[in-house]
Amino acid sequence: MLLRMIEQFLREFKMRPTTFGRRCARDPRLVFDLRLGRQPGDRIRRRVEHFMNTYRRSISQ
Repeated sequence: MLLRMIEQFLREFKMRPTTFGRRCARDPRLVFDLRLGRQPGDRIRRRVEHFMNTYRRSISQ
């Protein structure tokens, strides 16, 4: 489910997967690893969700 949310976010904001990973988790391979089946821990999941929510708010203002 997290990966689906990320993929939608990437399409919506036309952001590269490496940029997304770097900005939210300091891990440019994050999205690629998730696509390959990596299961994120709670800490990463919270960081990703926080980044997406904060980014959406900053764009809409």
